Amino acid sequence: MFTNRSTSRRLTLTAAASACALALLTACAETGAPTSALTGTTDAPTATGASERPSASFNAADIAFAQMMIPHHRQAVEMAGLAGTRASDPRVRKLAAEIEAAQAPEIATMTGWLADWGRPVAPGEGHEGHEGSGMPGMMSEADMARLEKAKGKEFDRMFLEMMIAHHQGAVEMAGTELTKGVNPQARQLAETIERTQRAEIERMRQLLGRS
Repeated sequence: MFTNRSTSRRLTLTAAASACALALLTACAETGAPTSALTGTTDAPTATGASERPSASFNAADIAFAQMMIPHHRQAVEMAGLAGTRASDPRVRKLAAEIEAAQAPEIATMTGWLADWGRPVAPGEGHEGHEGSGMPGMMSEADMARLEKAKGKEFDRMFLEMMIAHHQGAVEMAGTELTKGVNPQARQLAETIERTQRAEIERMRQLLGRS
């Protein structure tokens, strides 16, 4: 008799525990929260927000950086393109080709950012918008006309002097982005521009010293 009563009690307790476990699982399923198989605890779903997508974050400084650097790069590419047929020093032609190869893709990248941000690309094709642009290091229309007419060693000297000033302006703009910008991709590009163009400035100064 004692054994039958003990067995009945164990069966009753087991059934009760199973019912509690079933109730817990049902409650979790209704709330959509995952249940731990080991502890029976629930983990609330994590909300997704802008902090998880930092590339979507941008401010006025990021916009200005892209809008100003695009025409700035375009002018550098234009200047570099002249070196192919006008420069006499192969080192100048090599540097110009490197500048063009680096900055043309960066123009496309920044144009893509502005499209994603719903902002227009600043005007400035060719020589338009160079004077009075407010962008440091930009050559005027007169400067570009003089460079286009130069050839040989005269071109080499003018190109190097102008490109040094142009690069210094880009470094200044990159520094502003690093101080005020928040977009990770824009800041990363600013760091690249600052590093690479400082190195190119040094190369150009050395070339001027050897001429």
